[in-house]
Amino acid sequence: MQRKLFRPLAAVALVALAASAAQARDNVFWSVGIDAAPGVSVGVGNVRPAVIAPAPVLIAPQPVYVAPRPVVVSRPVVLMEPEPVYVVPGRHKGHHKHHHHHHD
Repeated sequence: MQRKLFRPLAAVALVALAASAAQARDNVFWSVGIDAAPGVSVGVGNVRPAVIAPAPVLIAPQPVYVAPRPVVVSRPVVLMEPEPVYVVPGRHKGHHKHHHHHHD
């Protein structure tokens, strides 16, 4: 009785191990199709599912113009005026003396 039970259990264990190894990977895709028509046809494939993503939408920002800094920068002109000279009005030399005019 053990031999009768051993083969089916071994087959189930083998299928379970194969299925667990296949499902553990992220890049393995299996498809088994059986048609029970007048003849028997089996289709087995390892094909990724078809994924169609929408086209990316690109929205460009408005262009911004920033004027560049000037290349030639001149120094500011500094004008220096001479200090003002103040003259205090006063007596002229020789006029402060009292002149005596001799009259005849």
